[in-house]
Amino acid sequence: MNLERVKLLVKEGEGLSVEFKEKYTSKIDRDIVAFANTRGGVILLGVRDDGKIVGEALTNKLKSEVNDLARNCEPSISVKKISKLDKVVVVEIDEGDEKPYSCGSGYFRRLDAVTQKMNRKEIELLFKHSFKLSFEEQIHPDVGWDDIDEGKIKAFFKEADIHIGKIEPKKVLSSLNLSEKNGIKNAGMLFFSDDPRKFMLQSEMILVAFKGTERVNIYDRIDVRDDLLTQFNEALIFLRKHLNVRSEIKGINRQDICELPFEALREAVANAIIHRDYSMRGTSLMVEVHEDRVVVKNPGGIPEGLSPSSLINVSVRRNELIADMFARMDKVERMGTGIKRMRDAMKDIGLPYPQIESEVFFTITFERPPYSLREEKGGQKKVVRKGGQKRWSKLTKKQTKVVQIIEGNPRISRKELALKLGINESAVQKHIENLKKKEAIRRIGPAKGGHWEIIER
Repeated sequence: MNLERVKLLVKEGEGLSVEFKEKYTSKIDRDIVAFANTRGGVILLGVRDDGKIVGEALTNKLKSEVNDLARNCEPSISVKKISKLDKVVVVEIDEGDEKPYSCGSGYFRRLDAVTQKMNRKEIELLFKHSFKLSFEEQIHPDVGWDDIDEGKIKAFFKEADIHIGKIEPKKVLSSLNLSEKNGIKNAGMLFFSDDPRKFMLQSEMILVAFKGTERVNIYDRIDVRDDLLTQFNEALIFLRKHLNVRSEIKGINRQDICELPFEALREAVANAIIHRDYSMRGTSLMVEVHEDRVVVKNPGGIPEGLSPSSLINVSVRRNELIADMFARMDKVERMGTGIKRMRDAMKDIGLPYPQIESEVFFTITFERPPYSLREEKGGQKKVVRKGGQKRWSKLTKKQTKVVQIIEGNPRISRKELALKLGINESAVQKHIENLKKKEAIRRIGPAKGGHWEIIER
């Protein structure tokens, strides 16, 4: 470790193997344990969370206390080095070979840029897999520094809002834990090589849209054979292209709203890239758009001993380095709450939870709403059945507007409807009663806590 590397780490921010501490406290034993249980790392004392250097004094007492904290862990941890570079005290911790480690507060691990306490199931999984070198960490024998694209490094820094001067690939990949002295790791190749598929044929994502509900008639397909950030961005563009979007006027602003909560789709795509088993040859990550559903499918099921339902409470990362990179770009939540966030987003608009299946592939399926909006001549919006079936021709313009608003927010209140329509609540109630009589909508659940449902025909 040298001063130049410390400055680079500060600019890049906290991550899987870097923790900032404004000052020393005895609670850093949790971070020591977390790094020993994960991939090793450094604690920078005298650096605030926002990257501002405030400084910390390195004394013999501080050195002694840090070493005592590490020795009192179970099993004992040996601190690699404690040094002071400029104003920053650097505590270096190696990955341990006797996992899992614990301190007085329990068992901890590093999850992206967060030191997180583990539950019993996570401890069992760590113990079970602690001696395996993951595929993303293996050095790729055929990738050299001439294969690294500086433009892709710049694109990553832009997405991550990291500002550095001259880009030196060897130093950048090393600081991000994507390379070692003997070469570039698979994770580094997947992010920054000029042609990832040249080195790994299965490093592709297939985006496909089908006519109808069967996987038969394809009307759009894109094979993305580029770096992981490009795969992520192309998947989102594809989903926006093939999903229905409606517009709402809020005040003086127009807001475009996707038929499915886009934050949930975004999370699903990122999780698929992060959790994919890249060692499975002859496979591809798939994003499928059907008339009635969206499916995101990645090679590699969940670890043995877990069920899909357990993912709500257990955070498992097959590829911690790739996860760290996506967290740095704010593409996923750092605390491993992806499945819960997807469920909550679907629940908020009255749609079923995503369906999760896991065997050789991990599959998450989002059910599309039964109705969508089509724009007619003159800019008028009408509610139609998917597949171009019969329109709500018997509805008045105001009733059609009520159905449109309910489709966008099934839990909307009568008062909120009145505000959006510019009429009083009594008039809203009359429209609702007429829509019920015409069997266009129905109420599910009580007045408080229930939701509206558009009736299929």
